Amino acid sequence: MRKWKLSDFHYDLPDELIAQKPVEPRDNSRLMVILPDGTIEHRIFRDIVEYLNEGDCLVLNNSKVIPARLIGQREDTGSFIEFLLVKRLDINTWEVMTRPGKKARRGRKFVFGNGELKAEVLHVNQDEGTRIVRFYYEGVFEEVLEKLGKIPLPPYIKEELEDLSRYQTVYSKVPGSAAAPTAGLHFTEELLEKISKKGVEILYVTLHVGLGTFKPVKVENVEEHKMHEEYYEISQDVADRINRAKELGKRVIAVGTTSCRVLESCSDEAGRVKAQKGWTNIFIYPGYNFKVLDGLVTNFHLPDTTLMMLVCAFGGYERIMNAYKIAVDMRYRFFSFGDAMLILRR
Repeated sequence: MRKWKLSDFHYDLPDELIAQKPVEPRDNSRLMVILPDGTIEHRIFRDIVEYLNEGDCLVLNNSKVIPARLIGQREDTGSFIEFLLVKRLDINTWEVMTRPGKKARRGRKFVFGNGELKAEVLHVNQDEGTRIVRFYYEGVFEEVLEKLGKIPLPPYIKEELEDLSRYQTVYSKVPGSAAAPTAGLHFTEELLEKISKKGVEILYVTLHVGLGTFKPVKVENVEEHKMHEEYYEISQDVADRINRAKELGKRVIAVGTTSCRVLESCSDEAGRVKAQKGWTNIFIYPGYNFKVLDGLVTNFHLPDTTLMMLVCAFGGYERIMNAYKIAVDMRYRFFSFGDAMLILRR
């Protein structure tokens, strides 16, 4: 079996193709469709309904982005600090990324707002570059965060987003993500209704996207990469509906790499999905044997990332790398606010 290198997943992208703002309306973005025989079609996202069949399951991630970015100051000196909430460890304790990192040493204390939120660094994770932090506040943490925090946009988006709801899916429901599950940003309520009327089962799972999504892979040998953990849930009802669809020979199509990771994390070798919740660090790269998925809706991802590896694993390495070259040549828009791809295996 081929030994995959990080450089295998590189491609050249002109900066001007990195989308800075979402299109209006949401479903007016472009859609590249890769059919099972490898044929590529170029459509508008709302045309996706034509590729979905009665009885198919369309699985979406209903996680909601929280205002995970906190700007404050060191308690004793007043100097600037920025926190990005990565992972909740218990009611008052979080793993966070800090900027500048050197200020956030063990025992240091920080203040946010007018002292409504305070934090103390308990531990420094040298390997990850993150900190374990305990917060102090009165009332409910989520309400304090809603007041003081900001939605953390990806680092490659340089422009301010006027309407922050555009960095949430229209069906976002369960707070917990530090970044949006961006493949779902293209759907409108009207489009989902149209899909449902065609007899497609629209099902929801939850995976809270961590900031590890944006972390670069630092090892050349792909197999040595340590995947970040993300919390997920899939209900008994959703698992039953997916299993029934598979038994009837219908397709399961995941919207986004996050939904894909949930389904593949909670399925057995026979492809049966089990209801469960917990943490997944599943790492999917070419050579992985997909157990559940027949189709994937996804955006165009950063080069040299685990997201790119997952898409290559599902669509076929040569086919996806060629599709990305075509997307660059045809001036598709890339990354979170960019255009989309639908990959069908059958």
